[in-house]
Amino acid sequence: MYKIGVDLGGTKIEAILLDENFNKISRKRIPTPQNDYQKILDSITLLVNEISESVTNFTVGICTPGAISKQTGLIKNSNTQCLIGKSLKKDLEDRINKKISMENDANCFAMAEATMGAAKDFDLIFGVILGTGVGGGIVNNKKILSGRTNIGGEWGHHTLHRNGNPCYCGKSGCVETYISGPALEHRWKILTGESKSLIEILSSIDNENGKKWKDEFLKNFGYGLANVIDILDPDAIVLGGGLSNIDFLYTEGKESIYSKVFSDLVDTPILKNKLGDSAGVFGACML
Repeated sequence: MYKIGVDLGGTKIEAILLDENFNKISRKRIPTPQNDYQKILDSITLLVNEISESVTNFTVGICTPGAISKQTGLIKNSNTQCLIGKSLKKDLEDRINKKISMENDANCFAMAEATMGAAKDFDLIFGVILGTGVGGGIVNNKKILSGRTNIGGEWGHHTLHRNGNPCYCGKSGCVETYISGPALEHRWKILTGESKSLIEILSSIDNENGKKWKDEFLKNFGYGLANVIDILDPDAIVLGGGLSNIDFLYTEGKESIYSKVFSDLVDTPILKNKLGDSAGVFGACML
């Protein structure tokens, strides 16, 4: 049985075709249509049809920002806001004329890294997405733990600071509003008056404003993941998303986490992903 995985990201949609041994047969990426639900449906349908042309017997798994409500079947909690309240799974099944499996993108990331990536030798894994948004997924013994209402792992919307930064979810003080890429860029602009990309910021953090920005980032990162360890106590944490390429998260960031955990022994491995931005699409295949 061949496997097709589709990763619906904020900037790109990627599809991959694997054989039963997870060997890659074909792969394709296209830009994600912005703020247009119907065009997103069109793009995913086109990708699946194109990548499946050479095979007849295949499954389809899709990872998406947000989660499916068990009550309504509609997408909820998505930072791709045009998906919220939409019947994405059913609409795609109607277009593709095939049953599909669908999971949150962070769950797919965690599944891929737990199965064939950085955390394959561990049992209980917390997979972290740090990018445009902040997400998380829990995998135990190679099975996704999505929880009673499909919000397992959503640490990005834990309250980090009471009455803090406003969040699109309607609450304030969420982790995502402090340590996502856009949040960090916004904080830099407040501190300096300069609009810079995260890459530009990271090359200029050796001045007073830069040190303040970095200290705040590390403190918020540390408290956020220390809370996760206190609740879940995972065997390993794997970082993914664009911010996972920041080297100091694995040194100073780890120290910040450890200093805030409620335990006399803290040795949770903080691992960099091995599958890069393809983890989601491999995880989708595994659904």
